[in-house]
Amino acid sequence: MLVIGLIKEGKIPADNRVALTPSQCKWLIKNVPDVQVKVEHSPNRCYTDQEYAQAGVELTHDLSDCNLLLGIKEVPVAQLIPNKRYMFFSHTKKLQPYNRGLMQAMVQKNITLIDYECLEHKDGQRIIGFGFFAGIVGAHNGIMAYGNRTGAFSLERVHKIKDYRALIHTYFGLKLPPIKIAVTGSGRVAHGILEIMNLLDVQEVEPDEYLSKEFEYPVYVHLKGSNLYQHKTTQHYNRDHFHEHPEEYNCLFLPYCAHTDVLMNGIYWGNNVPRLFEMDDLKRPDFRIQTIADITDDKHGSVPCNLGDATIEVPVYGVNLQTGDQTEPYMEGSIDIMAVGNLPNELPRDASRYFGEQLIKYILDDIRKGGSNTIANATILENGKLTEPFHYLKDYAAID
Repeated sequence: MLVIGLIKEGKIPADNRVALTPSQCKWLIKNVPDVQVKVEHSPNRCYTDQEYAQAGVELTHDLSDCNLLLGIKEVPVAQLIPNKRYMFFSHTKKLQPYNRGLMQAMVQKNITLIDYECLEHKDGQRIIGFGFFAGIVGAHNGIMAYGNRTGAFSLERVHKIKDYRALIHTYFGLKLPPIKIAVTGSGRVAHGILEIMNLLDVQEVEPDEYLSKEFEYPVYVHLKGSNLYQHKTTQHYNRDHFHEHPEEYNCLFLPYCAHTDVLMNGIYWGNNVPRLFEMDDLKRPDFRIQTIADITDDKHGSVPCNLGDATIEVPVYGVNLQTGDQTEPYMEGSIDIMAVGNLPNELPRDASRYFGEQLIKYILDDIRKGGSNTIANATILENGKLTEPFHYLKDYAAID
């Protein structure tokens, strides 16, 4: 019997997304043999306790009899139940220093951790995540920030709008000025960005056109890996080789800085991946970018002037082009940065519904049947011990 427990999110600020919606829980209970679902009481979810109860799901304060606990963000150490199997975004695979204590606590409590971020298809594509809705909200916020800076138009905040369908209606009649937008990435985040580009009637152009022409209407260029990176010796790009040896590549984005008004960044970044540009490039007289929506949101990462997270309430801050210091947004002599770590929380019900569909379609049945290579490869800890793919975390996890 697979007994699933939906845990109460404990990280502060509180996350209101869920791994399974009430209707998805109801479907699992009704249609999948040997599955039970229990939901821990919570006042903060985008779906209320009452909605789960109406769907026939058991609500409880005690999940100790569950053998799979599902959350979204990192579980506070005090809330961890020893000897349990968890699935959540742990944000530990890159040795993030702020979650080292969490990792060590999970080791001490003999916890099994399956990290959503590590669930991948054979070609390395992530199976589940909130990237699509991060792209949608991030692209909206980036366009909104540009409108606020220039005064050319105004957009409502996403979290004040009921859902994605209602968001689409806010774009009717909106006419953007002839701006140039660079979109980076090829995953779910980029797909979400492109969805907004299409809804706003921003036209796609090829890289050579983008770099050589101005337009009378808004345009975007979509830059994938082969457009952004080139091997230092062979002058070519190979996706698998790049992900294994990113330090052997140069980034080709710098020329776009002189032809771009808004950068929508949706690329994956790791410590050895070359940045899109460097901080000193902000001082160049031909640096044109006024607004950056850094949707993948790595502090000092692919966008070096990402100085850290903003918030849903105040999603944009400025960075002085000469000093690199943080300023208020929309100031002369600064660039505006939209960098929020929990963007899908602005459309939580839509994002949760999408996430739960992927979880049911690709993951939960394998767990019910005893596992799979996909799940094994995403299991960072097994009963408090690092699995083979994650032995590089040994010092981080303080394992002798």
